[in-house]
Amino acid sequence: MTDLEDLWDDLPVGKAPTHDILRAGRAAASGGTASSPASKRRRFVLKPLLTAGVATAVAGAFLAGTLVEGGGGGDDSRAGGDGPGGSPTHVAFQADLDPAKSCDDLLTTYVDRGLDRVTPWGWAERVPYYFDQWARDGLNNRALADMQFAPTAELSRQYKALDGATTSRQQNSDTGTNVQEIGVDEPDLVKTDGELLLRLRDDELIVYDVTGTRTERLSSIDLDGLEDGEIMLAGDTVVAVGIDDEAPRRRTAAGTQARIGTRVLTVSIADPARPEVVDDVAYDAKLLSARQHGDAVRLVLSSGLPDLDFVRPGKGRNEREARLENQEVVESSTIADWLPLITANDEDPARLLDCTDVAVPPDELTLDTVSVVGFDAATPAEVDAIGLAGATDIAYESVDHLYLAASPSWGTGFECWECIGSRVLPSVTGGNTYLFDFALDGTSATHVASGEVEGAIDDRWAMDEAGGVLRVAVTPTSETGNFNSVVTLERDGQDLVEVGRLDRLGRNEDLKSVRWFDGLAILVTFRQVDPLYAVDLTDVSRPRLISKLKIPGFSEYLHPLGPKRLVGVGEGRAFQSRAWGAQVGLFNVADLENVHRMNVQHYAPGTRALAGTDPRSFTFINDHRTILTVIEDQRRARVGYLSVLRIVDGELRNRMVQVEYGDDIEQVRAVPLPDGRVVLVTGEDVEFFDLRDRS
Repeated sequence: MTDLEDLWDDLPVGKAPTHDILRAGRAAASGGTASSPASKRRRFVLKPLLTAGVATAVAGAFLAGTLVEGGGGGDDSRAGGDGPGGSPTHVAFQADLDPAKSCDDLLTTYVDRGLDRVTPWGWAERVPYYFDQWARDGLNNRALADMQFAPTAELSRQYKALDGATTSRQQNSDTGTNVQEIGVDEPDLVKTDGELLLRLRDDELIVYDVTGTRTERLSSIDLDGLEDGEIMLAGDTVVAVGIDDEAPRRRTAAGTQARIGTRVLTVSIADPARPEVVDDVAYDAKLLSARQHGDAVRLVLSSGLPDLDFVRPGKGRNEREARLENQEVVESSTIADWLPLITANDEDPARLLDCTDVAVPPDELTLDTVSVVGFDAATPAEVDAIGLAGATDIAYESVDHLYLAASPSWGTGFECWECIGSRVLPSVTGGNTYLFDFALDGTSATHVASGEVEGAIDDRWAMDEAGGVLRVAVTPTSETGNFNSVVTLERDGQDLVEVGRLDRLGRNEDLKSVRWFDGLAILVTFRQVDPLYAVDLTDVSRPRLISKLKIPGFSEYLHPLGPKRLVGVGEGRAFQSRAWGAQVGLFNVADLENVHRMNVQHYAPGTRALAGTDPRSFTFINDHRTILTVIEDQRRARVGYLSVLRIVDGELRNRMVQVEYGDDIEQVRAVPLPDGRVVLVTGEDVEFFDLRDRS
């Protein structure tokens, strides 16, 4: 939550027009206007991160004296050169990450590290039976549900909270999506500008008019080549991103076949009755993250390990011989095997990254190529791209920074989530998480600092930036005790340095959810009961525990309603029985020393709240004090309901509206419009939803 949001939230007006203000600021900085359209060039242009009037980056480059020398080696390189008018090239790496000096230099790094990684089975590793059985069984959290505990609440007070430690209201983005950061939009199946509503169903983009008393379908267009897609909206341009279904299938670490490719299709809706695909860009890399800052779109891509012609032990070849042959295969690889390609429109594939725009991280990182790609929504074929020759599994973006985290957990860089139930051992090394800080300006990203923190970071929700301070919630590793922690880090030159730490949160418990505010963190851990921790971050050098509330069940998603109320969505025992189901709790956080649960809505046994894994299925309508969240009943057939929770006198009053069945439950969205109305999107229908209870 930005200071701008906090100030605006105190005024008796509507939601802060953050996107418009930030867009106008970017336009002013570049000498343009917020409404001036970008050039609609169709030709394929790869920009080696030229400066575009980014004064701060240029000044920093001159002060550091670290202008990167363009070019690589031989025919495999593309020279960086100077920008327009003789201006220096954008220095993508201004901190401790050293970019490769040439393609030969970069290839040597890949080969040396690949030789350490390759096995008689290629990149995969055969594992013992006991690990395979554990992986097949998984971690059975439901076993914890059978433990007995008293359904009572316990509060332990610690000390008085400092001024500034308070929650603040979170609302959907301007395009209708419930996002992590205000000012940073996220892709979704549905987007709106208040007049039009766009929804992507399978590979069909459908345009609706939502200005009348009923929704009106205007048009549709097939997005051929896109699989499992989602969309973003920038003015009259829709950016659809997903799996490239024309990419060749590759063998994953788990031994399965999957398409490792990302496709970006942009659609002009300048004439909503005749949408038109105007650009088609494909990458032979997997999408890790997609975010939108006004008109700028940023992708984080993972290439994984190259698909080389490895052999395997078998008849006539023992393990030692197979390993030696596979090492020879790695040694004979070329830079083209390691670096990703980009294909735009009808152009031939070209290399996405300059060799000298790829940095070499510490050897502790698993081998991979991660690309940070930025482009204007109107010109997606013109990209700013830099790379990291190592695996990162988490990407978090604030309004002006991107943080990549390489956590010592399952981050192998090649579909390691498919390792469960397979005979592939994920690479788990060390007990520290490596952090890389990139300053953002338009479509460019500049690495400005690196650091590491003891512990593992589970996901992007465990990271947050406020006032230039990075705050992270970490879970146990070999470098920590058996507890969770909150750690604060600040930039000290080129380093991210730990300045504060609070340990011993949830000893022997799993970290379930985190929500951050300017001077406060709310965390939920779980083992037998659900401790909710309030942590004061007003003094970043001394994070302090304010209070701890213990209640039955756990919250997987936390949503702040303002400075006094917080909602937790998760699971608990249904109606005091042994069976578990979804639950929504309403918390009073006005006095952080006395946080307490005001009311709880229990759902039937065997239900789950989708917001626990996908917060986009949760919407809060502030003017109506109403929560809309999707509940799935899994007891027999999969049945989806929209739970309509009105907050009245500190209580949750619920009514259930059946909306879907089967896989379509995951497509249900409740989208707020600027005029206060709500559009309910289900698998087949898009229609206005009446918030009033007419029963």
